[in-house]
Amino acid sequence: MEQTAFIVRAMQLSDIESAMKLSTAEGWNQTKNDWHFLIANSGNVCLLAECEGKVIGTTTAIIYSNQLAWIGMVLVDKEHRGRGVSKLLLTTIFKKLASLSIKLDATPAGQKVYTSFDFKDEYPILRMVNTSVMNIPTRDAEELMEETTPFKYSGEIIALDEISFGVNRTQLIQFLLTEYPGKTEILKRNERITGFALGRNGNRYHHIGPVVALSSTGAKILITTAINKLTDQPVVIDVLEDKKDLIAWLSSIGFVQQRYFIRMYKNENTFPGITAKQYCIAGPEYG
Repeated sequence: MEQTAFIVRAMQLSDIESAMKLSTAEGWNQTKNDWHFLIANSGNVCLLAECEGKVIGTTTAIIYSNQLAWIGMVLVDKEHRGRGVSKLLLTTIFKKLASLSIKLDATPAGQKVYTSFDFKDEYPILRMVNTSVMNIPTRDAEELMEETTPFKYSGEIIALDEISFGVNRTQLIQFLLTEYPGKTEILKRNERITGFALGRNGNRYHHIGPVVALSSTGAKILITTAINKLTDQPVVIDVLEDKKDLIAWLSSIGFVQQRYFIRMYKNENTFPGITAKQYCIAGPEYG
């Protein structure tokens, strides 16, 4: 039987409902708010595959500081897999991003696909989940939590994130601060920001991340404060695998490893950041 052809085109805000159906069918955590952020920014590149008027696949690229493209949301409807949909989407988007550095967080299955596109491994990330977090006693620490409006320190948060991640992500940080100000935690020492945790609502879990800190102790303080606002609710945290102490602590308070990702880069790793300060990521769709 002859297969019906499909087309690739730019995503529009009117495609959010269709995109949500794809991500929800896979059990992913994105909300309409996430899709809106990805598509609404004209600087991003968001593509979809369409067959007879039905959205059957997607891929997105957030462009950070006109330097780094972050690939995410590579989805194909189950009924249309094996037809080269994802290959065409990726080939098309990589051509559009040829002048930029490119990174992504791949699943183990996706790792093989991206290797064929000349991606190389950087480091693994563990997804830790807790379906009903319990209140955790606060810890004594040298750093003091700042109780204030997050936007007061938005510039410092953006700067610290840039150091740890590798490029400026102003649009992402402002999105998280604006949409989820109650999920922002800040550590200060000597009137300077030494760490922060941001967060967002999800389709299945509350997501904590990114988390940037000077030490594992600082990361635990930030996460503890965030968790204590989410008692009895489901939480997901994506932790760099080299943060062994933090992973052990999360396990001790009821988190379990659900899956893992491999951070990958295409050609050269131009923007490695400082991973010693980076404890948890914003999510595989954001970096």
